[in-house]
Amino acid sequence: MSATGVGGVGPASADQAEFLAALIDRRLLLESGVPGIYGHSAEFEDVRSGLDGLLTREASTRGAVRLRFPPVLPRRQLEASGYLASFPHLAGTIYAFEGSELQAAEQSERAGRHEDWGEFQQMTELALMPAACYPVYPAIAAQGRLAPGGVFVDAGGAWVFRHEPSHDPARRQMFHQHELVRIAEPEAVLEWRDEWAQRGLELLRGLGLDAKLDNANDPFFGRRGRMLATNQREERLKLELLVQIAGPEPTALASFNHHRDHFGSTYGIELADGGTAHTACLGFGHERIVLALLRTHGLDTKSWPDEVKHKLSGS
Repeated sequence: MSATGVGGVGPASADQAEFLAALIDRRLLLESGVPGIYGHSAEFEDVRSGLDGLLTREASTRGAVRLRFPPVLPRRQLEASGYLASFPHLAGTIYAFEGSELQAAEQSERAGRHEDWGEFQQMTELALMPAACYPVYPAIAAQGRLAPGGVFVDAGGAWVFRHEPSHDPARRQMFHQHELVRIAEPEAVLEWRDEWAQRGLELLRGLGLDAKLDNANDPFFGRRGRMLATNQREERLKLELLVQIAGPEPTALASFNHHRDHFGSTYGIELADGGTAHTACLGFGHERIVLALLRTHGLDTKSWPDEVKHKLSGS
């Protein structure tokens, strides 16, 4: 998945623009006035929550432990993770007012005129969640040494933020990412990642989507990022499930990432024998999958194939 330029708005193809207009006209998506930020209708949310339930059931039957976190992250965790070195263009931090009454009045006046009032805001201890797996690693590390075989965590469909404004309806700034995380011995983690890549492929195809599994890389920043992306592809550290939604290129609906010992070393996650844990995560993009389903089966969800509706309802 490619990134837009820093602070820029990603362009949309004619096909993407037409699809977005149809989604808004049908009131499946609700405009906010900011690219990549949309509200959802009840019909859209019914499908998304059904997908969330399906993924949760798939993980639960395979022994996942459910953990849930808010869509904000302690800023120190973001700083420790290495995210800012690799994706400074995507990160979002939270600022708040801490000034005087006079400054508050000036801020209000400027804001009322839609002028710059950023000088009155100070960085807080919070950042917006860039990936739903990030709070899992320090939480597991805090529990002490892992039991033999490690742990499998379902972090659910959490809101995440990436500063990547675009008029492509499938590229959001805020979206739900259903994250599953494996923390264990190196062989177990890699085996789990590859098994779930195939399971994810079967799951999407079972919903009638023409999904394909492919080698991929993250949208790393800058010259160093290009080298990281090349290494990531060569070592097959990231896999993606691609489906054609709208536009010239297929869209990644899910990714399967092998971190090796990066997070284990960063947060001091120890195996039962005292060694450093390896980790892998997979993320299903809720909104992208719903959009792919709408594109494939039509904008009227009541007319979708019964098999698809049954799987999403859990019946």
